[in-house]
Amino acid sequence: MISPLKNTIIDKPLTSVMEDYLEAIFDLDKEKKVVRVKDIAKRMDVKMPTVSSMLKTLSDRGLVHYEKYEYIELTKNGASIGKEMRRRHGVLQQFLTEVLKVESSAADEEACQMEHALSAGTLDRLTDFMEFIQSCPRAGESWLSHFDEYRKHGCVAEKCRNQATAFSDEFKAQLDCMDDSET
Repeated sequence: MISPLKNTIIDKPLTSVMEDYLEAIFDLDKEKKVVRVKDIAKRMDVKMPTVSSMLKTLSDRGLVHYEKYEYIELTKNGASIGKEMRRRHGVLQQFLTEVLKVESSAADEEACQMEHALSAGTLDRLTDFMEFIQSCPRAGESWLSHFDEYRKHGCVAEKCRNQATAFSDEFKAQLDCMDDSET
């Protein structure tokens, strides 16, 4: 669709790089309140002319307010996309570090790549799964530490049997506790 105001194409989907810029601008705005081209260049590890070019593209799409030598501001739509990209990144990074025990810097880099590919529905399921792990008595930190141990050392039958017995005893105690609280 051609915008009558700017004579630009606005219906093309955003690229992952455009989403990264919007996320970076969103983050910088929260950190500094004033966003400059040099701040974005430093954050994105690119040259300032590259940032200026992308800002022109994002401005043409109505996602940022940008004039040369001025501060950069996200439009309402740009801020909404930047906020969603930050949320996606955070959920994925948390899953990678807390559940899969991926090292923090690798998790950050991989979350950045993954955030563009997951649908909103899949991300919501991932969020629900993490909440489930933290709230379900059959899961939790104990379960995650067992997973990490399994990943590092593999599962020995006797050890698994012992863990199953310990789980059964712990689960029974939690059920008894729930029964007591209902009465």
